[in-house]
Amino acid sequence: MKVVLIGGSGATGRALVDLMLKSDKITEIVVLLRRISFKEHTKLTQVVVNFDNLADFDTYIHGDIAISCLGTTIKDAGGKEAQWKIDHDLNLQFAALAKKNDCPVFLLLSAVNADPKSKIFYNRMKGSLEQHIKSLDFKKLIIVQPGGLIRPNTDRLGEKISIGALRIFNNIGLFTAYEALPVAQVAAAMLHAIDKCQEKMNTVSVKDIKTLTAANS
Repeated sequence: MKVVLIGGSGATGRALVDLMLKSDKITEIVVLLRRISFKEHTKLTQVVVNFDNLADFDTYIHGDIAISCLGTTIKDAGGKEAQWKIDHDLNLQFAALAKKNDCPVFLLLSAVNADPKSKIFYNRMKGSLEQHIKSLDFKKLIIVQPGGLIRPNTDRLGEKISIGALRIFNNIGLFTAYEALPVAQVAAAMLHAIDKCQEKMNTVSVKDIKTLTAANS
């Protein structure tokens, strides 16, 4: 199975690429990146892309499954408008090119509480993206909606504080739908979901992520 992926240099994307390199089911991986980010591997092709002109690289967006782990923060992007361009517009353009090139399956890393009508910017952005990708009508769409992501060696203070607080609530049975999970676990669930999710449209919740990884541990 051939995979084409964007967002491979992020924490979850990197973990997913590492898992796919070890998988016998994945025979070829094409990763679109701003810069070379992985060691050479016989089944890995790294394509350095100008994301301002993603359509120019459309010949690489072919495969049995297209995956997006692309995402950023308002701080790293430099504002809401810039984050929307990356998290929403680039993801949607990638999905549209994958659809145009007859890629049958699309796997999207989204977020819990994605809702195009939400008053919260981040949730509204993710919800709008999900809605637009659904309208592309892939043969199979898998949307993974984790809560918090536990990144190894993160230097984001706000992330550390929010995940620490969430863990306290989770330990007493509160807000479990938002439970923060290690990116390696989320990546493993994404890989398992390719086989396990059989519907035309599939949404993978925090509970589903834990079930998928528990069943395959």
